[in-house]
Amino acid sequence: MEIKVCGLKFNNNIIDLVALKPTYMGFICYPASARYIGNLPVEVLKNIPTDIIRTGVFVNENTEEINKLIALYKFDAIQLHGQESPDFCAGFKGKVKVLKAFGVDENFDFDELTPYQDKVDYFLFDTKTSKHGGSGKTFDWQILENYHLSIPFFLSGGLSIENLNEITQISNPQFYGVDLNSKFEDSPGMKNIEQLEKAFKIIKDGTYHELRS
Repeated sequence: MEIKVCGLKFNNNIIDLVALKPTYMGFICYPASARYIGNLPVEVLKNIPTDIIRTGVFVNENTEEINKLIALYKFDAIQLHGQESPDFCAGFKGKVKVLKAFGVDENFDFDELTPYQDKVDYFLFDTKTSKHGGSGKTFDWQILENYHLSIPFFLSGGLSIENLNEITQISNPQFYGVDLNSKFEDSPGMKNIEQLEKAFKIIKDGTYHELRS
């Protein structure tokens, strides 16, 4: 299973996380977020090893700004966390990996995703709230059994040391990775490396791969 750690914004903290070798590192380019990278020096992201996928997270941003930050920070992927249309997403596919996030609750209709089928590389299912992620709340993961498209997905929303073992109960074959954020912080954007180290061990030593075989 792939691991994405999102919401990083401090240089030394980023360096410490690199040592854990996540597959993805997420950087929030949404000014309203407490984890907004602001004027993070370009060199910080350039120093991240190329085998880690640098991901810019955007919310209802315009194409020009997204392209500008892709070029500036050398993002390998973008995560679109607003009301972006399938055609908007398709405009970036092939240039970078495209993750489209959706807020999920017990009433979520997975048929809404069908128009995105050939327009994105991954979905990310987060807990539906009035904000765009980072709530620290989970949703009922059983609803993921209703997802039947072929696009792999990340699970986000309230993942913590206490509930990580429960992801082994998710049997959907498109379950691709986890997105770790607010439950692994000392403060917004400052990740607790010790807690993440424990999480990486739980995920990598878990029974997830047995479910997929």
